[in-house]
Amino acid sequence: MVADACELSVRSSGVLLVVSGPSGVGKGTVLERLLERHPELSMSVSCTTRAPRPGEQEGRDYHFISPQEFQQQVAQGGFLEYACVHANLWYGTPRKPIEEALQAGHDIALEIDYQGARSVRQLLGGRATLVFIAPPSWEELVRRLRGRSTETEEATVRRMASARMEFRNMGLFEYIVINDRLDDAVDQLEAILIAERHRLHRTAWRQLQGRLLAEDD
Repeated sequence: MVADACELSVRSSGVLLVVSGPSGVGKGTVLERLLERHPELSMSVSCTTRAPRPGEQEGRDYHFISPQEFQQQVAQGGFLEYACVHANLWYGTPRKPIEEALQAGHDIALEIDYQGARSVRQLLGGRATLVFIAPPSWEELVRRLRGRSTETEEATVRRMASARMEFRNMGLFEYIVINDRLDDAVDQLEAILIAERHRLHRTAWRQLQGRLLAEDD
């Protein structure tokens, strides 16, 4: 066989699905449903300097590290994106495990805000697929936010202002998924995942074709 003689193999890179959207849009729920359909898809585990909350586990929910360790990782370029969220608590997406997983052909999902998505795009370029989860309307988003019984009015107003900023940056994303009906939104995100897998496979086959032609010469 030609492939055996040339020791050729086709291994495409994994898909990095970067999912963003405003608070209250339901992006976490959409991702949970997608993971139920595709258990081979893994969620990226972020690093944080905050203390673990009851029930959280190291390596499953977050990697809990000290502020000194976090800043050391920043200095070494160890994060795809990072941010100080509030009260001097830092969150970041570790770069090495994601790049290693993608190189091994594993698919990774990452839930971050638009600023983090921009940083990932700058570092990884076309290796990242950016998806924005949007509400069907502004009124529906406000209804969902006000329906959170644990939120104060001040917190709701703050989230609404953040949502406006998210919407202004929707042009950064390659795909927009409208979360009106949950099942439809999951179907759309699943279709994006499958389409990106096929795109990467086509790239791998073209590389194989090039190697075959080179061997033929």
